Amino acid sequence: MVKTKTGWQTQIQVQDLADTQKLECTCRQCGHVHYLYKATLTGREQDYIDEVQATEKCWARGCGGPVRIVFVRTDELSGFVGGMA
Repeated sequence: MVKTKTGWQTQIQVQDLADTQKLECTCRQCGHVHYLYKATLTGREQDYIDEVQATEKCWARGCGGPVRIVFVRTDELSGFVGGMA
């Protein structure tokens, strides 16, 4: 498959994901959100994330619209702790 676009979705395959990594799928039509994990994408380990996005559909009843996939950050961010001396 010839890839014309560049970005993280064309460079990362499903097999590259950590077992706990969540992918957030937001429907472009109704806004419904569902999550995908590596375990839910069995049989698609060789697919790139953009290929998953192209075939994944909304899970909301009666919608079935296209989705946008983004990574969900699992690490917790902490604010700056410190002060002036």
